[in-house]
Amino acid sequence: MHESNEQRLLVNRTYDEIRIGDASNLTRTLMPEDVKLFAILTGDVNPAVVDPQYAESGMFREVMAHGMWSGSLISTVLGTQFPGPGTILVDQTLHFARPVTIGDTITITVTAKQKFDHNKHVIFDCVCTNQEGLQVVRGTAEVLAPTEKISHMQAVHFPAIRIDDKHERYKHLLSRVKGLEPIPTAVAHPCDCESLRGPVIAFQEGIIEPILVGPESKIRSVAEEFGIDLHGIRIVNAAHSHDSAAIAVSLVRTGDAEALMKGSLHTDELMGEVVSRANGLRTSRRISHVFLMDVPTYHRPLLITDAAINIAPTLEEKVDIIQNAIELAHIIGIPEPKVAILSAVETVNPKIQSTLDAAALCKMADRGQIRGGILDGPLAFDNAVSIVAAKTKGIKSAVAGHAEILVVPDLESGNMVAKQLEYLANALTAGIVLGTRVPIVLTSRADSAETRTASCVIAALIAHNNRKKGAV
Repeated sequence: MHESNEQRLLVNRTYDEIRIGDASNLTRTLMPEDVKLFAILTGDVNPAVVDPQYAESGMFREVMAHGMWSGSLISTVLGTQFPGPGTILVDQTLHFARPVTIGDTITITVTAKQKFDHNKHVIFDCVCTNQEGLQVVRGTAEVLAPTEKISHMQAVHFPAIRIDDKHERYKHLLSRVKGLEPIPTAVAHPCDCESLRGPVIAFQEGIIEPILVGPESKIRSVAEEFGIDLHGIRIVNAAHSHDSAAIAVSLVRTGDAEALMKGSLHTDELMGEVVSRANGLRTSRRISHVFLMDVPTYHRPLLITDAAINIAPTLEEKVDIIQNAIELAHIIGIPEPKVAILSAVETVNPKIQSTLDAAALCKMADRGQIRGGILDGPLAFDNAVSIVAAKTKGIKSAVAGHAEILVVPDLESGNMVAKQLEYLANALTAGIVLGTRVPIVLTSRADSAETRTASCVIAALIAHNNRKKGAV
């Protein structure tokens, strides 16, 4: 919902001005966010109202409004229109004849029925009908009518309200792999709650078939302590974290697993095994990491690279980093991703190496050395994600304001951008390593089980794409 500032003329009807039979009406359409906001405001989380799956199995087969949503609209008419400002509600009766469901347009009509001179009370008939003319609510309201005239222009300010349902975004991501075969995934050293819960949830959601590699007694102890069900999940015993990494990588090398997932060990331990030439997981590409961010305040998915592996990549390394990200974008359904090469400024400055790299990378894309995306840079972060900022600075670009891949100058800046979006902008985050024979789920040891499960979705999509390429 957008912030609203408007001028409204508030004019009431005093008790003496009201005539029996006078009426006023208001029309509103029930939107999904109305149901959520009403539940948040009142705490009424009746599953028949707020849980679509439960509602579909109920009497009416769809989500319906709280009954008092309609009742509150009657109060709106009485308090703002007729009689208007100064009105005090004394008594009200309501009868709910039909449900109000998402998309229904309700017309609320209040009609003066009876007046009482001794106390200035007025009784109104109240009727709510839907778009088909069918009555959904009827009742009466008794009010203390205003006795003084109010007629003035009032500035009404409504703050911006945004429904940020991270769980809904998470469930939408999980739906991306619905119906796909679970991917065998070696999980290296899942020896704390979140690193164990993540792959188990992914298993229960049908995303992966985890192979838990680590000290079996420790894994089972964590599962027992936190109530994590390991039924149906294979465990491969390992002596310690180094051993866990080596065995997990060997499972990928032998074809027993098609994806690799980091547990509670340090990144260097796992990646040290991955990059070892003896293990054969490397390709001709530079290995890189991508954070996939679903940011509620941004209109597109964001891929941030590289914020976890390459500390200060060279121009040549950035070519592979960008190509890896572009190919991932293709896999997740972005046919021609817009790639912003980030720097502190949007002009080439010989004193800032990242601007020189950006200019060279864009020309390399023009010459076909980077394929599958639209590149522009250097771009400052604001220009990359805000069309207003780009226009203010006179930047004409197909990428500015609409970037889907953000290529950062170095690991430090990228890590800061990604973590700020996650912790300050409530972004749903997934982390994946590319440039290897199989996808590697690489998350921070501080990441939640939700982030780990989301990362498994991306790994599964990549693994299925690898299967398709192998079948060709």
